[in-house]
Amino acid sequence: MAHDEVKKEILSPEKKCEVPENWKANILAFACHYCAFAAADLAGVMRLSYPTNVKVIRLPCTGKLDQIYLLRAFERGVDGVFAAG
Repeated sequence: MAHDEVKKEILSPEKKCEVPENWKANILAFACHYCAFAAADLAGVMRLSYPTNVKVIRLPCTGKLDQIYLLRAFERGVDGVFAAG
């Protein structure tokens, strides 16, 4: 295919993505130990819940989050990542 044909196919508004009704995205959250992770921990103490498809990884600081960790998450099948500081 030529470049223009590929571009038209990708950007076509008629092209719709079919998503099953019961599908849930697997989300990996990278959380700062002192800020976001503390909030998630407090939510657990208060017996609040968040979806089971969200997994939280505690980091010493979100400044230590290297892009290779984000890319590896996608390689291993994660649908989305969330970095919270």
